[in-house]
Amino acid sequence: MPLAKIKRSLRFRVANVLAIFCIIIVGALCIILYVVSDNIEEAHIEQVITMEMDHLVHQYRKHSDSYFQIGSHLKSYAIRHTDDELQIPSHYRKLNDGYHRVLFDSEEIHVLVRSIDGVKFLVAYRITLHNKRLSELRLLILLSWIVVIAIAFAAGYGLAGILVKQVTDLAERVKQLAPDEIKSVPLKQKDMDKEVAQLALALDDYQNRIQCMLLREQEFTANVSHELRTPITTILTSCELLEAEPELPDKVLLRIKRIEAATKRMGEQLQALLFLAREQALGVMEPVAIAECVYDAAEPLYSEIHRKRLKFITDIAPNVVINLNRQALHTALTNILRNAVQYTEEGYIRVQYDCGVLSITDTGIGIKPAFLPFLFERYFRDTTHVEGLGIGLPIVKRISNYYRWQLDVETKAEVGTTFRITFPSQLV
Repeated sequence: MPLAKIKRSLRFRVANVLAIFCIIIVGALCIILYVVSDNIEEAHIEQVITMEMDHLVHQYRKHSDSYFQIGSHLKSYAIRHTDDELQIPSHYRKLNDGYHRVLFDSEEIHVLVRSIDGVKFLVAYRITLHNKRLSELRLLILLSWIVVIAIAFAAGYGLAGILVKQVTDLAERVKQLAPDEIKSVPLKQKDMDKEVAQLALALDDYQNRIQCMLLREQEFTANVSHELRTPITTILTSCELLEAEPELPDKVLLRIKRIEAATKRMGEQLQALLFLAREQALGVMEPVAIAECVYDAAEPLYSEIHRKRLKFITDIAPNVVINLNRQALHTALTNILRNAVQYTEEGYIRVQYDCGVLSITDTGIGIKPAFLPFLFERYFRDTTHVEGLGIGLPIVKRISNYYRWQLDVETKAEVGTTFRITFPSQLV
């Protein structure tokens, strides 16, 4: 899973909360131990020196002669006169009674001085081992805190996965729902937690409302489709009957042909609008000759192409055949070519096919950069050209998305526009 998605996941946030809670609690404990350990070591050092001082006094009273005791870390002196004091290290001399800290050769030495019956007792304790032990303890505390952070996050992430498993399972079941199918098994289950069950119940209710809305919409579009197709069929039938009449003038036959062509286009637009509203397939998948489909889509536009004296160029081999939905491609080409003819006043319109890419290029006015983000929005139209309903390119975009065609636009103002349809590799 990508890092960005993990950071946005509920599981990651729950794990973060648990980890932060552990970090704060254990961190506070570590800080307390860090501070207290210094006080404990200091108290221990004072206790050692005091006990050694008591031992020194006790031994001196048993043996009144001069008493020196020198070890690697602990040194004791009983000083009765000036000569004795000259025998001790210079940094211990002239220390008054009490507790002292002496720094010698970058080493800290704790010294306790006590005078009893004219005798000066001195105990010096090198605390190197204590400092080393204290440093090791503090390092151990810090490392323990880091280990606890790692364990807390890992355990938190695992526990969070258990906590949100019902939510993720519910999300997978919702993902598999089809809006136009009645779901017999409800999302809410008996073994769900209260909060997840509440969410599942709300989703069940929402699914029911969507199904009711879709049923009403399907009934409405079916009725509209039937009511509109009936007069279209009547017009086409009348055109066929009129064409069969003998001795009709050529002008009348031409007008009948135009009525028939306009009626067919109306039927195609009606089916495209139904597809736009319901996202239903426009037909079956079949082998389609691309060049033939291009000529069929461009045929209703020939009169306008001739009127503007445009060149219509096709660079497609007759034997190029792709397995796709013919009516879907025909509808997409019709809308793109109609736009090309509408926005081109001189030059040419070229249709090319190469390695699974169908290109429609014109030398029209182009598309302004400010309009590109809204190009495939429904009812959007260039303010300088208000013909049409603004649904042609949205239909092309919806068809491309439905059949997984890649639709790209390359345009330059006052130079022209190129629409490219890239078909999936498995179709080519």
